[in-house]
Amino acid sequence: MAGFEVFGDEEKKEIQDVLDSGVLFRYEFIEQRKGVFKVREFEEQFARYCGTGYAQAVTSGTSALKAALTALGIGSGDEVITQGFTFVATWEAILEVGALPVFTEIDATLNMDPADLKKKITSKTRCIIPVHMLGAQARVKEIVEIGKIHGIPVLEDTAQAAGGRIDGRHLGTFGQCGTFSFDAVKTMTTGEGGMIITGDESLWRAMSEYHDHGHDHVVNPGGRGGEGRKFIGSNYRMMEIQGAIGLAQLRKLDSMIMAMQKNKAILKEAVLSIPGVEFRQLLDEKGDTATHLAFFMQDAEHCRRVNDELRSHGCGAVNFSENTWHYYPRWEHLLEGRTLASSGWPFVGIDGKRRVVYDPRILPSSAGIIERTLVLPISVKMPEERLAIMCDALKRAGNV
Repeated sequence: MAGFEVFGDEEKKEIQDVLDSGVLFRYEFIEQRKGVFKVREFEEQFARYCGTGYAQAVTSGTSALKAALTALGIGSGDEVITQGFTFVATWEAILEVGALPVFTEIDATLNMDPADLKKKITSKTRCIIPVHMLGAQARVKEIVEIGKIHGIPVLEDTAQAAGGRIDGRHLGTFGQCGTFSFDAVKTMTTGEGGMIITGDESLWRAMSEYHDHGHDHVVNPGGRGGEGRKFIGSNYRMMEIQGAIGLAQLRKLDSMIMAMQKNKAILKEAVLSIPGVEFRQLLDEKGDTATHLAFFMQDAEHCRRVNDELRSHGCGAVNFSENTWHYYPRWEHLLEGRTLASSGWPFVGIDGKRRVVYDPRILPSSAGIIERTLVLPISVKMPEERLAIMCDALKRAGNV
């Protein structure tokens, strides 16, 4: 499931261009770099690939979320709705801009349940963040329509689903903007790094300037522009070597997805050997990035027995009810309001009162789904021998 599997001469060539220029910084040094602008080129090609107008490269998927939320005007006192099955970065970014995360149930897509979303909207809701978890699509069309009815922007967290589509349209292009991660285990990787895409030029310019200390980014290829600043910013700039790797990886993305779809289909056939098994609902199987194969057992006990059998053959699956990085009831630092700030911020306000208390039991439907779900990560390169071992283990698991 990671682009490092296909690192080769293409990445080396792009990196060497940067090393030959001697410029690692994405801006300025016009004469020295001799026309080499890898990050800018990566942004342009990524936007073109996704079929949107603008892309802003940043240092991570987390900083992409923070920059997007900031550009959307989200801050203290606001509520942002996301789902209770996601990576912690989604709600960390919400808290970092001063807003409060509100969590919805998931459904059979393992993504945001639109029906529960409707129940969670309040007068304080300022943004909705559906997450395309484990490489597959959320019900983003329904979610965007709900947002439109209430005048609430949708920010798609597409960190785990680069290259994913619904009816040919790229994930990340349905809402006001979409964020991506290119960390070490993503399908396409730059080691660390992220991207934000949008069709709104003013939103893109705000993100572009915010991610570079608020510097005025007038039309000036390779430069920042003047020294005027409209607002304070931060530093989330991607470096040229990351942009170089991204260019090579982007050219390989569709072929990587095709390879994973092939491997997933083989394993899916073997999973059918398990009595009573059901598969995660995919809105568009052709548009699935196929980074994971998720399937539902009859109940939590059946799930445990099947996974024990898989583990005995060295093919254990992930059960996210045991996972502390992605599953709401396991986020002890969120539930207990742990922070390094002596004031207790962001869980405690300036008045010294607790802003929010999270109950680990508020998402019972999600808990019921996750506790009986098994997930197998899919690699780009899966040797036939390894696939055969996994298929045999899955067939054996059908007898437990």
